[in-house]
Amino acid sequence: MDKDTKDTLTQIYMSAVAAVDSYSAVKDNLVLGPGALVVGGTRYSLPDIRNIYVLGAGKAAYGMARAAEEVLGELITDGAVVTKDGHGGPLEFIELYEASHPVPDGRGVDAATRILELAAGAGEDDLVICLFSGGASALMTLPAEGITLADKQAVTRLLLASGADIGEVNCVRKHLSAIKGGRLAEAAYPARVATLLISDVLGDDIGTIASGPTAPDDTTYIQAKEILLMRGVLDRLPESVREMLEKGCNGDIPETPKPGFESFGRVSNLAVAFNMAALKKAEETAGLLGYNAAILDDGITGEARDAAARLADEAVRCRTGGVKTPACLIVGGETTVTIKGGGKGGRNQEAALAFAIKIQGIPGVYALFAGTDGTDGPTDAAGAFASGQTVSRGTKAGLDAQASLMDNDSYRFFKAMDDLFITGPTGTNVMDIGIILIS
Repeated sequence: MDKDTKDTLTQIYMSAVAAVDSYSAVKDNLVLGPGALVVGGTRYSLPDIRNIYVLGAGKAAYGMARAAEEVLGELITDGAVVTKDGHGGPLEFIELYEASHPVPDGRGVDAATRILELAAGAGEDDLVICLFSGGASALMTLPAEGITLADKQAVTRLLLASGADIGEVNCVRKHLSAIKGGRLAEAAYPARVATLLISDVLGDDIGTIASGPTAPDDTTYIQAKEILLMRGVLDRLPESVREMLEKGCNGDIPETPKPGFESFGRVSNLAVAFNMAALKKAEETAGLLGYNAAILDDGITGEARDAAARLADEAVRCRTGGVKTPACLIVGGETTVTIKGGGKGGRNQEAALAFAIKIQGIPGVYALFAGTDGTDGPTDAAGAFASGQTVSRGTKAGLDAQASLMDNDSYRFFKAMDDLFITGPTGTNVMDIGIILIS
């Protein structure tokens, strides 16, 4: 793929990411006026507030916290946020933690312990402002009683390798946690809680984003167990996790807080940035660049390689079916990868490789698949570029594209081709974007 085409794809992607910037999203929804603070449309009288606590977690937590500090300054009594390694920066009034993602570590436990401590210490006249984005589920880790960090790590690895989607993973997480699934709101009660969220889930469900720390949970232990059984990992779980699930299914331990619980009576939750906003900006930018642009799908799910193959078929159909060119097809969502090989990669790199295999030899079709957070799986890349020449270029370099795909080894393939898309942390996280150019 030539440099100009890569630059065009990059420009469209970067405009989309800028449209869902975490700092701006919070700044626009946190307004301080004479005698009042408005958080996500909910007005709070400042004379009625004794303390303001700011808590948060996720890959976009730093930008969100930075906006909160700029608006509130010394009005912040205390606070703590946790983000992914390398995604943080300096804060003045809020403690910043960095931790491991997607597999949790002890630093995430320390951060979650501090966040829960601050929430539990809030009183009836206090306001707790929560800032959550995608990645919070792994970064803010506090195992339920009887579960160890090693147990949570084992469950996380099994689910990530099984191809489970984010809704399934977070359902399980909520039932093994002391802070997720509404339990943070429960700890903060009777304080008032105002939560702003950046959505990384399809449908922008408040209870699924960040595993819903301040939202009622309508999932159950029974559902969590069924997910683990369906994904073929139930028998491989640590004994303590299986025992806890059985107790939950039998009603021997309390369920997560449900809709209608008293603890949610003083809570507001609002999603302030989401994938569709990014897709619309990408469509607008492509149009300004002269492309016949359209959002093809905002709910791409399933196995990355299967979704990419379907998109490749659509791109070829558009190229040969009389669609006005140059054209730009834009998609969003979040696919999964069932890991069967021993390679290195992420869902966007795997999608790009599968797309390239499907369109091999076809001229005039180019694509970029990338995560809006700037990371894709356990790699330093956000995603990868693909074209009809990708496979043949790989062959000339002694690489087998199909073998790389079967070994889940897309990262090494694209690195050899100099076709990795590397941005560094973007400061936001609204799932993934696919951009396909057709000439």
